[in-house]
Order: sequence, then C-alpha cells, then structure tokens
Amino acid sequence: MSAPQSAPSSLLTGLKSRCPRCGKGRLFAGFLTPAKACDVCGLDFAFAENSDGPAIFIIFIAGAVIVALALIVDAAFRPPVFVHLLIWIPATVMLCLALLRPFKATIIALQYRHNPGDGRP
Repeated sequence: MSAPQSAPSSLLTGLKSRCPRCGKGRLFAGFLTPAKACDVCGLDFAFAENSDGPAIFIIFIAGAVIVALALIVDAAFRPPVFVHLLIWIPATVMLCLALLRPFKATIIALQYRHNPGDGRP
C-alpha cells in the first residue's frame, strides 16, 4: 500500500499557477481568468474569491523595488527626468504584470488551503 500523498505547498503551486489540490492541473484559462475546474483532479475553482488582494501586495512590492532602483540610478548617474520616465514607467508596468499571475494563484491556493468562509476565521 502506498503512503498518502501530502498536499502541495500553497506557495509552490501559486508560483507555478497550478491546481492547489493536486499541484498538476492548470489554474488559469486566460491570463488572470481562473479555469472552471482542474483538468487533472476536477477541483471546482468556484471558491476562488475575485478580489484586489494580489494587486495590493504587488503595489507595495513593485513600488518599493522601483523606488529603490530609481534612487540608486539617480545617485549613481544623475540622468535627466525624461530618462527616469523612459526607464521606470515601463519597468513598473512589466514588474506588475510579471507578479500579478503568480500572486493571484498563490492567493487562490491559500484560500483553498485555509477555507475562509464569509468573514469566518
């Protein structure tokens, strides 16, 4: 008899954008649209709360990273303001888009793991 398989890590399944139950099925049907169900284990993703939680984390992380990098570049090279705009606006957009999908998947995996009801702890 085989040993029972432990549940996959919420963080790893989130970073891979995989099903929080089996860790193998795809979580998203589009860029940020969750699939209806896991194509491997059949878990229904209707429990996934569509909220702004991932965006809040990304704003804080991307903001801190971009501001720190902008200060370092400004102190080292003293570029004109338009160069800062040409560098940091696209960098901010790309960083936010790169982080959005894994953060949303991690939040969904944590929702599955901890089963937060309607305001219940």
